[in-house]
Amino acid sequence: MMLSYATIGSDDLEKSVPFFSALLETQGATKVFDHPRGGAMFGKDGKLLLGVLTPFDRATASAGNGAMLAFDMPSREAVDAFHAKAIELGGTCEGAPAERGPGFYMAYFRDLDGNKFCACRFG
Repeated sequence: MMLSYATIGSDDLEKSVPFFSALLETQGATKVFDHPRGGAMFGKDGKLLLGVLTPFDRATASAGNGAMLAFDMPSREAVDAFHAKAIELGGTCEGAPAERGPGFYMAYFRDLDGNKFCACRFG
């Protein structure tokens, strides 16, 4: 079984949706549709990838402690560029691109709402 897609909550969709539009565009993903609850769903190659949404319960969005989403990149250079773009767009660095183990090249950042992400290349 594989992960189908993930969603994160945001309290400032006017900033978060453009952040992810610009960031995910670097890997060929685009906004698929505006979500009826607020926010947007992004995808690539006809598949959903990430939703940036108003939380279902309409309560304040929060970053999960220990939660992280990882994006598989096609190369180490793509990891570097994706991480740099996230920081350029206002994200914060949680770990610069580096080899974290044999064949595990990763970079970490937080988005504008504090959600943690990883750009990674295995092999």
